[in-house]
Amino acid sequence: MTINILAFGIAKDIINGSTLGLEIQNGTTVGDLKMELIAQFPDFEKLRSLVIAVNEEYQEDGFILSEKDEIVIIPPVSGG
Repeated sequence: MTINILAFGIAKDIINGSTLGLEIQNGTTVGDLKMELIAQFPDFEKLRSLVIAVNEEYQEDGFILSEKDEIVIIPPVSGG
């Protein structure tokens, strides 16, 4: 199945755009997605944290993704 991912901040720079279509298997979890993102975009591994929101809610690594989910990569936030 294909999922669409939205990216903001440094995540947008890493994937070189604000959206990414990614082919995943049924049963893919948020943790699996993080590993796949790091495999395709090694710069994600350099981030202190990488949070995934699904349908406007932060999700743990065990959450199973579905094709209709709205997935957002939330990079670390720095303030001043």
